[in-house]
Amino acid sequence: MAKPVLPTGIVGYGAYVPRFRITGAEISRMWDGGPGTPVAEKSVPGPDEDTITMSIEAGRNALRRAEVAATELGAVWIGSESHPYAVKPSGTVVAEALGCGVQISAADWEFACKAGTEALTAAMGMVGSGMLPYAMAVGADTAQGRPGDALEYTAAAGAAALIVGPAERAVATIEATLSVVTDTPDFFRRAEQVYPVHGNRFTGTPAYFGHISNAARGLLDQLGAEPGDFSYVVFHQPNTKFPQTVGKQLGFRPEQIAPGLLAPRIGNTYSAASLLGLCATFDVARAGDRIMVVSYGSGAGADAYALTVTDRLAAVRELAPVTSTYIERRTEIDYATYAKWRGKLVMG
Repeated sequence: MAKPVLPTGIVGYGAYVPRFRITGAEISRMWDGGPGTPVAEKSVPGPDEDTITMSIEAGRNALRRAEVAATELGAVWIGSESHPYAVKPSGTVVAEALGCGVQISAADWEFACKAGTEALTAAMGMVGSGMLPYAMAVGADTAQGRPGDALEYTAAAGAAALIVGPAERAVATIEATLSVVTDTPDFFRRAEQVYPVHGNRFTGTPAYFGHISNAARGLLDQLGAEPGDFSYVVFHQPNTKFPQTVGKQLGFRPEQIAPGLLAPRIGNTYSAASLLGLCATFDVARAGDRIMVVSYGSGAGADAYALTVTDRLAAVRELAPVTSTYIERRTEIDYATYAKWRGKLVMG
């Protein structure tokens, strides 16, 4: 378990979800029923959207709530498994678009679906040690699934940005974090491949459930806490079932999970998933509420955090659109449009 040396917290948060949706039923229609519809629908990036543009939108929302100038940021770190460029950082583009100036650290982070929380842990370390006043961590993805594959039903798009800063300005203080990692073949994608390959039988028990349970239980044990000590818990959301199942296994009640359970409406937003769930939870949380967040990344690992909401959250919540605003503004598209926009049609 790691704790910041200096009192540290999240001073601003921001979400972004594209407006376009494709339903699970529409995908299933194209594949004669396919493997089933694990979510009702998923978000789809528009033809002019990518990880960078979504990170900028989420980052601007976080800055509004933080009430700090972009030039006060010491770092802008983008966690994603779908960076637009193989060789060219997303972080530099985002930092310049936000108006951060040139004296700043900008970098891209990778760890499958927990790339965003990798950036968050680093930001917590830099601010908590006194090396930086503020640092922005972003989780963003425009995930892909092979046509007809189970992942196609859930691979979605979204972004969430968190600004870490001093506890006295925080909307939620960071109590501690704990990470676990193993070399478990859940799913992977080599550089030259378009779509990821999943390990099927490894995906559930040894991968997702094993890592999240170990991280959550480890943090609870080291804090001397119980699930009932938390008002809310946010898990990584590859589908609707997994977070509810692991929550029950750990002893959390359904109502503790509910505010941040976004998968049924927008699918699996990968690096953004647990951070978007946290944003949605911040949208309803009150001062004094304790929140646990547990991310998961294929490859494999999990990051667990314990946070406590402060009085400042209520004062800044409405300075930017809440997460539900992006979820509720939806435009449904058909499979043909989806396939065209996502580059699934390969012309000879």
